[in-house]
Amino acid sequence: MLYLLFTELTPLVSPFNVFSYITFRAALAAMTALIVSIVFGPWMIQKLRALKIGEQIRKDYVEDLHKIHQYKAGTPTMGGALVIGSVFMATLLWANILNRLVIVSLICMLWLGAVGFVDDFIKMRKKRSLGLTGKLKMVAQIALGLSLGLYLHFYPVNAEYGSAIELVFFKSLYIPLGWLYVPFVALVLVSASNAVNLTDGLDGLAIGSVIMAALAYTGMAYLVGRSDFARYLFVTHVVGAGELAIFSSAIVGAGLGFLWYNAYPAEVFMGDTGALSLGGVLGAIAVLIKQELLLVIVGGLFVLEAMSVIIQVLSFKLRGGKRVFKMAPLHHHFELLGWSETKVTVRFWIIAAIFALLSLSTLKVR
Repeated sequence: MLYLLFTELTPLVSPFNVFSYITFRAALAAMTALIVSIVFGPWMIQKLRALKIGEQIRKDYVEDLHKIHQYKAGTPTMGGALVIGSVFMATLLWANILNRLVIVSLICMLWLGAVGFVDDFIKMRKKRSLGLTGKLKMVAQIALGLSLGLYLHFYPVNAEYGSAIELVFFKSLYIPLGWLYVPFVALVLVSASNAVNLTDGLDGLAIGSVIMAALAYTGMAYLVGRSDFARYLFVTHVVGAGELAIFSSAIVGAGLGFLWYNAYPAEVFMGDTGALSLGGVLGAIAVLIKQELLLVIVGGLFVLEAMSVIIQVLSFKLRGGKRVFKMAPLHHHFELLGWSETKVTVRFWIIAAIFALLSLSTLKVR
């Protein structure tokens, strides 16, 4: 909103022209989201405690891990609403809210945030570790993914390569999918949303890793949105994608503010409200800037976490109950190896940062 206001006032007050620069507004969005999340964090934590919206410790944990995590019982959850609110406010203030990519991203965030909120609410009301059934959550996620896929099929972000996906490490090499692009978009959105949700098992782990990925997408969105940079780097140019850099930077700021309270020992958890929405938004951004396959590298840590669960399940079913890991997702495996929670978290952050840097390097290696 302020962006539109300052744009109108620029002819009268020339210094306001600074607000036309995406980099400047991205910095303001990050700072705004950071301040909002830090300022309103204590208030939200207090409200969640008053409402007795606390974490339920899973009963399927092995005994040693159950003892380690027992202290988390009763810690306020649903804190993801703080992140969503901070991102929403910062985006409305500093991004071009008439930009369709921004609108689509906000819709995806709010939709998945609502699904996660219902899931967390049911857990709280029923006093159990599971909320919505897996099928219901999957239906809600797939519905959003298919809707986004259909929208992008009929109204592509790039007219020339609308329903094609760009191969990483190759310049100007695309795979046309046609109508298959619709379920492909749904697959990206659902996979990203659930992968982040699986990673959200230790204090600060998921939000810290999301910050790394969002930082990478901030840079990518800016580069993809500029025709000169896109042409130089041989990546698909997406008109208006620069505004997503503001949205992504707001995620970074809100994530840092939330991490202030979510760092070990956590005062609040983001729950499915935050994990599902932030994961889905990362997938949505990947699709909107036409870097769908690069998401595998940007969110490499989330891929490892999700793959550990898949491998564990397949091994258990196909090998007569034998397991590959002591426990899945992967972060619990290392906990049971004797690593402290903070050591697992910080080392996984380092891995997430490495993946984010690798993803940015691929823009030049083509």
